[in-house]
This record gives sequence, structure tokens and C-alpha cells, in this order.
Amino acid sequence: MNKHLEQLIKVVTLDREIDGMEPLILQKRSKLDKMLKSKESKELLIEQINEEKNDLQLRYNQINQSIEDISIRLEHIAAKNQEVKSERELRALGIEEELAKEQLNKANADIATIEETKAQKDSQIQNLKDEITAIQSEIKTEEEAITGEIAAIKAEQEKLFAKKQEIYATLEQKLAVFYEKIRKWAKNTSVVPVKKQACGGCFIRINDRVFGEIKQSNDIITCPHCGRILYIES
Repeated sequence: MNKHLEQLIKVVTLDREIDGMEPLILQKRSKLDKMLKSKESKELLIEQINEEKNDLQLRYNQINQSIEDISIRLEHIAAKNQEVKSERELRALGIEEELAKEQLNKANADIATIEETKAQKDSQIQNLKDEITAIQSEIKTEEEAITGEIAAIKAEQEKLFAKKQEIYATLEQKLAVFYEKIRKWAKNTSVVPVKKQACGGCFIRINDRVFGEIKQSNDIITCPHCGRILYIES
């Protein structure tokens, strides 16, 4: 087998091992990531509730202003009652006073409802903060537990990458560039064996001429269908 082809087979094998460790890292982080997402969602919920509280406060201020206005109107009505000269004026003031009192009662009821709602939201926020504090403690514990394991996996990846670089140092530059171009789309199937006279990457049958070249030639042969580098397994 071509020496450079043997080197490429070693390189793609190392790449597979390096990439194969990524799922292990993700697996180690999966529990931690869930905790972080849960913490983030609770923080976002607190922001949302605070916005709702701000809207309630605006409404509260508007109603309070309305209560002040109604109170002033009732004072004016009381003053007018001392000056009425006819039964008709008295009835009109009575109706106006009754309407104002109804509005005042409604406004006070709305204030009570808003205060109750604000208290509920404060309670929700406090509960969420307590949950976040508990999650932060769990996050710290989980981080301490997996930091060493992930570091060990990454250290192994670095060792494999160093081996790959050692091979690259002895590989023709053009061939290394060619391999990396294929790897961009073929990933870890950049160099594949021929199986039953078919490409091990795209699984399409190779014609007899190309198959013969792969068996006999020392050149780097690519699949005529997909462009992957091909070799015959010993």
C-alpha cells in the first residue's frame, strides 16, 4: 500500500477517535446543561414577573390619582349641598354624589386587588429565587464532579491530535490540504475502504477499471462518485 495512503488511514483513524470523544464530553455535561437551562428559565420568569409588577404599579398609580380626583369631587358636592336652593338641584347633586361614591368604591376594590396580586407575584419571585439558590448549589457540585473527567477526556484528545500533527509533519503538504478539503464535507469518512467493489462512503459500485487501479496503483485514488479517498483493506 502507498506510504502516504497508510498515513492518511492513520490520520482519519485518529480523527475518528478525537471526534468520538465529543459525545462523551456532551454526555458528561448533559446534567449540568439541564441545570443551567433550568436556572436561566427561572431567571427569565423573574424578569417577566417584574415587568408585570411594573405594569401593576402603573395601574396602581393611575387608580390612586383617580381616587384623589373623586375625593375632591365629593368635597365639592358636599360644599354645593350647603348652597342648593331647589329640590331639583338637590336631586342632581345626590345622583352625582352616588355615582362618585360608586366610582370610589370600585377604585378602592381595584387597589385591593392590585395589592393582592402584587403580593402573590412577590411570593412567586421569592420562591423562584429560593429555587435558583438551590440549583446554583447543585450546579457547583456537578461542576466539581465533572471538571476532572472532562479535563481527562480533553487531555486524551490533545494527545491524539499531537499524534495527528506528527503524521502531518511527514505528509506531503498538498496531500494534507487535499485530505482536509474532503474532510470538510465527508468528516470521518474521508478515507474509506472498498467493500464488495463499492465505495465504503457512498456505497456506489466502482467500475472494474477504477477498482483495478486501486488494487495495483501506488497513487491516491478517489471515488469517481463521491470523491472520497479509497483503499483496499489488507
